[in-house]
Amino acid sequence: MIVPIRRSTRTSRWALLPAAVILIVLGYLPYLAEQSTTNTMIDFFILLILGITWNMLAGYAGLVSVGQQAYVGIGAYGVLWLAQRGVNPFVGLPIAAVFCAVVAVPVSYLVFRLRGGYFAIGTWAVAEVFALLTIRSSALGGGTGTNLPGLDGYDPVLLGAMTYWAALAVAVLTLIGCYLLLRTRVGLALTAVRDDETAARAVGVAVPRAKRIVYLAAAIGAGGSGALLAISQLNIEAGNVYGVQWSAYMIFVVLIGGIGTLEGPIIGTIVFFTLQQTLASHGAWYLIIVGSVAVIMAVWVRRGLWGLLDRFGLRLFPVGYRVGEQPVPERS
Repeated sequence: MIVPIRRSTRTSRWALLPAAVILIVLGYLPYLAEQSTTNTMIDFFILLILGITWNMLAGYAGLVSVGQQAYVGIGAYGVLWLAQRGVNPFVGLPIAAVFCAVVAVPVSYLVFRLRGGYFAIGTWAVAEVFALLTIRSSALGGGTGTNLPGLDGYDPVLLGAMTYWAALAVAVLTLIGCYLLLRTRVGLALTAVRDDETAARAVGVAVPRAKRIVYLAAAIGAGGSGALLAISQLNIEAGNVYGVQWSAYMIFVVLIGGIGTLEGPIIGTIVFFTLQQTLASHGAWYLIIVGSVAVIMAVWVRRGLWGLLDRFGLRLFPVGYRVGEQPVPERS
């Protein structure tokens, strides 16, 4: 008997219909809910994008970066720079995201010379350098920031809905893009790198190439998030978009949800926003509780919340190979 090797699972196949329903409901949300709800969902999508792309770095490539806010800032200021030259911010969003990948190419050659904790510190230092360079530019508002031009003529309700749809589109494209990337040979290479980089090199895996592809993809995602942040807030200030809190949020949602899975950042983002909306009015207790949850998960539930479900064989986004449920008879 030949045991078939499959990628999809029963869970992933059955999840297609609910996923389509959820996507349709999310698309109609501006017609069903108040603008405050859609504004909250924009923030949700921004953090989800950051969590998914950071998880690719740390969970699949072993690149624990605390400097992804560099590309959040570049994406935000990229939209601002384009808008100052007459480009509609919604049109400038993908341009700014791609520009982040262009910037990430030389940066990757610099930070990839570092390993472990040195890599993490190096990425943070790069983010600080970009922040300082931005602050020195008076055309970009300097240290006090500036307003985003090009959206003054829009009705506020329409602008809120367009921003929401843009955030939803970027989040869906990011999730699908990461899923498809991880199902390619690059994804297989990253799995080998994550398990044992030395062994992966020994069997011929192009480790630097695989890592660089993921690093550039993560830069595009962070840049898109920064562009969405600029459009949603209509004001860009370096201390906000280059703030290290963005890396803290990314790490939190991935740690809570489950590192090394595409489902984990989704669960983690939901938990984060639930805690935020529930506890934000409690002042310092909010930070204490969120920090305590992170410590508990790191110590006792290292695979995250999705890891607890994964023991039952659940896979919504299967990117690896698995043994099929039914054996296939050999042909005579």
